[in-house]
Amino acid sequence: MSRIFSGIQPTGNLHLGNYLGAIRNWVSLQNDYECIFCVVDLHAITVWQDPAELRANTREVAAAMIASGVDPKKNILFNQSQNPSHSELAWIFNCVARLGWLNRMTQFKEKAGKHKENASIGLFAYPNLMAADILAYRATHVPVGEDQKQHLELARDIAQKFNNDFGVDFFPIIEPVIMGEATRVMSLRDGSAKMSKSDPSDNSRINMVDDVDTIVKKIRKAKTDPEPLPTSKEGLEGRPEAANLMSIFAALSDCTVEDVITRYGDQQFSVFKQDLADVAVENLSPIQNEMRRLVDDHDYVDGILREGAGRARAITEPIIREVHDVIGFLRA
Repeated sequence: MSRIFSGIQPTGNLHLGNYLGAIRNWVSLQNDYECIFCVVDLHAITVWQDPAELRANTREVAAAMIASGVDPKKNILFNQSQNPSHSELAWIFNCVARLGWLNRMTQFKEKAGKHKENASIGLFAYPNLMAADILAYRATHVPVGEDQKQHLELARDIAQKFNNDFGVDFFPIIEPVIMGEATRVMSLRDGSAKMSKSDPSDNSRINMVDDVDTIVKKIRKAKTDPEPLPTSKEGLEGRPEAANLMSIFAALSDCTVEDVITRYGDQQFSVFKQDLADVAVENLSPIQNEMRRLVDDHDYVDGILREGAGRARAITEPIIREVHDVIGFLRA
């Protein structure tokens, strides 16, 4: 069976974009792949984190994954820092990857902005750690959205260069898994910007901890345009807010955007928004209730992550030993 690796940062304030763009897709993959799911706390510290908040956010993300249907018995679920293989292989990849490759990474430019001289080395080199996350397990597939394609291409380049440098066929060439509707959920206030916790307006996103009234209010206030909903997919061109809301509806309803257009085309947004709010509440409420219960049970969540980390190390430690042999490291 093919092996999937995927991770999510414990940055707090999980929102609908995290759920539809990642977590829900993982649930659908776990029956067809051997899945390794990781809370990537090493990636989180590329920018400063409050230690107490980092621990709480790590538990919250794990709880959200379990509440959403990720099965920690069927899959491996752990937090990244509990497996040293990630860091060790990342250093080796620091010596394989080229500066020019990393200089082309657009996400570093976006995150560092005008202050790149003050950015951490970790923020600059974290695509190498991302490659190590995947290749430490010799994973064959990675679910990706549009914003991660460049990093996956870098991981493929690193794998190929390692294999070529040492004349081996050791690391697999990773294949992307492109998911369905709403793989990239956009802001409720600006359909051209990705839904993000960093947006100063809380109305730009539906948080996984929002109550029913808040979800309904945010969808009702979501930005739209004055035209009725389009009657064809071509009619969504130049209407990013309409496209975003209809894509969210399609994802939550397990249908296509074309199905949503057939049902709501030429109608006013007011009717559509009410139905979208109902669908959102119906989908999210059970997850939210279970998530709150799990977040309060530290021992259970910590035990899941600890047990998953042990299973993760059992996979990666033999692979890292083989990497040492390929490179020429002497070991007892």
